Amino acid sequence: MASQNENLYSFKVEDIDGKEFDLSSLKGKKVLVVNVASKCGLTPQYEKLQGLYEKYKDNNFVVIGFPANNFNGQEPGTNEEIKAFCTLKYNVSFPMMSKIDVIGDNKAPLYGWLTEKSRNGKLDAEVQWNFQKFMIDENGNLVDFAAPREDPFSEKIVKWIENK
Repeated sequence: MASQNENLYSFKVEDIDGKEFDLSSLKGKKVLVVNVASKCGLTPQYEKLQGLYEKYKDNNFVVIGFPANNFNGQEPGTNEEIKAFCTLKYNVSFPMMSKIDVIGDNKAPLYGWLTEKSRNGKLDAEVQWNFQKFMIDENGNLVDFAAPREDPFSEKIVKWIENK
């Protein structure tokens, strides 16, 4: 594994209410980082992501959603509209962050780390579409990712969460 100076805990982001969220507050938890969108064919994954969070949140696991409007304008809303949609339609209670870019020239620093092997020491994984899932271990290191269409309850993700 390449040496790396950054991990998940190197980043501070903004939550959906505009407050600073220090990712180092998640030390000791497995984290599933997902770029989300409200008007995508994959949007129903919110229900399964919430189910996954509910099932494993007491086992040091958390899902974090990052709304992004990078694919066919499928997340056009404001943070307030996104929060209302997620809460009312899918009862989302896992942490949601402010809308960011996950690809391109304005890619958020966190996504630079997630997608570039030279920075994360593990793999290159450019975001292909909405609902790509990045798996981060209890020490803040990138473990793997799951493609956008992969079910949140896929064997790969569940085995990773349940593996002590």
